[in-house]
Amino acid sequence: MSTKIVIEPVTRVEGHGKVTIHLDDMGNVDEARFHIVEFRGFERFIQGRPYWEVPVLVQRLCGICPVSHHLAASKAMDAVIGVDTITPTAEKMRRLMHYGQIYQSHALHFFHLASPDLLFGFDADASQRNVIAVAQEFPQLATQGIHMRRWGQQIIEATAGKRIHGTGSIPGGVNKNLSLEERDRFLADLDQQLQWAREAVAIARDYTMEHLETARGFAAFPSNHVGLVDDEGVLDLYDGRLKAIDPDGEVIFEGMEAHEYSDYLAEEVRPWSYMKFPFIRSLGPRRGWYRVGPLARVNLCRRMGTPEADAAREEFMALTDGKPNHLTLAYHWARMIELLHCAERIGELLDDPDLQGDELTTSGEFRGEGVAIIEAPRGTLFHHYRVDRNDQVTMANLIVSTTSNNEAMNRAVTDVAEKYLSGQRITDGLLNHVEVAIRAYDPCLSCATHALGQMPLSIEIVGPDGAVLASRLKG
Repeated sequence: MSTKIVIEPVTRVEGHGKVTIHLDDMGNVDEARFHIVEFRGFERFIQGRPYWEVPVLVQRLCGICPVSHHLAASKAMDAVIGVDTITPTAEKMRRLMHYGQIYQSHALHFFHLASPDLLFGFDADASQRNVIAVAQEFPQLATQGIHMRRWGQQIIEATAGKRIHGTGSIPGGVNKNLSLEERDRFLADLDQQLQWAREAVAIARDYTMEHLETARGFAAFPSNHVGLVDDEGVLDLYDGRLKAIDPDGEVIFEGMEAHEYSDYLAEEVRPWSYMKFPFIRSLGPRRGWYRVGPLARVNLCRRMGTPEADAAREEFMALTDGKPNHLTLAYHWARMIELLHCAERIGELLDDPDLQGDELTTSGEFRGEGVAIIEAPRGTLFHHYRVDRNDQVTMANLIVSTTSNNEAMNRAVTDVAEKYLSGQRITDGLLNHVEVAIRAYDPCLSCATHALGQMPLSIEIVGPDGAVLASRLKG
């Protein structure tokens, strides 16, 4: 008799999704799928809105990474109104906003969402696998994570006007600069933040190295990788050109401009998920799927571009003799290298007098179409818009970071289910292994607001006639 296990919702991620695992009559995994069950519809309901509203409207997709959508939409609208180059003050304010957001988002994921698994173990009791338990047993670490996230959020507030859903970036530039008082406040905390970032890299590195055999057998598989780099191949989280490498590190394409994205990438639709499955056109959907985010970015860039992050990346790449690292659990290590990189970039920008400049905007000749690519915390983000002569949006296409990781997350779920659930008595700890694989990608499911607190988890085992044979509920 075949059975079906349903994990709904997946916990300690942003947004809501579920996993279904089908077992055959021997209790082995026959099929596993990761479903996105929300439908957001932003691409439709911003149609008809004036283009200058879009950077504020579209960021409502998310309460964790709104800055990514805010900036991607602003960059796309720069192109719509014919602005190819914004002022130095505008670009650096946007970059500071962006680095602040990635810093706080990476800190949130590592210390609040992933740390219970890393500190207590995948099989720990569910009552222990949460941030409250981390705060009780590792108070210094929990406090550190809170302060790191707060610093990043304060930078967002100073550049965007608000910590969540700000208004600082507008088509053609920004609407404020950074005061000397704000700059000095952030500089006062910089040394401490850099030290905490170094310690976070060490924690993630040491965990990976100490559990290397587990990591090598846990949802680890070769893949293509996609991300942004500058003309020298250096990581650029705010701007740059798209690059793709294959599992061996060979270049599939590079130097791709934002407006060319549809020539290189396509999206596949499958009936059991609201989320699409992007792939590289030249390779097709079966071979062309790819990963994005910290692991992909660290793999495909030639350098991080800041000294301490460069040294950390060299140590990371030494694990695989300079070849791409395909360990899903290595996402945590790569994420903390990016955290350190962002702290260094923030320090560089705070010393730049352009942030106090008063040339904030630029104008151009209306074009009516714009595409922008930016590296969100979770990976590469695409925004594409068309605007008519009445200044109203007529078309919007967004490829969010988690969408690009969709195939990889499904493969991770299948791999873990086959190795840990087949023929076993299904326990909460074993089911958490599936969630651990998903959490490594830090998914923002349909780019929805993170649900704080305890989320209910229901698991049903269903027979072939549809009858529920057993069920469990927590929360």
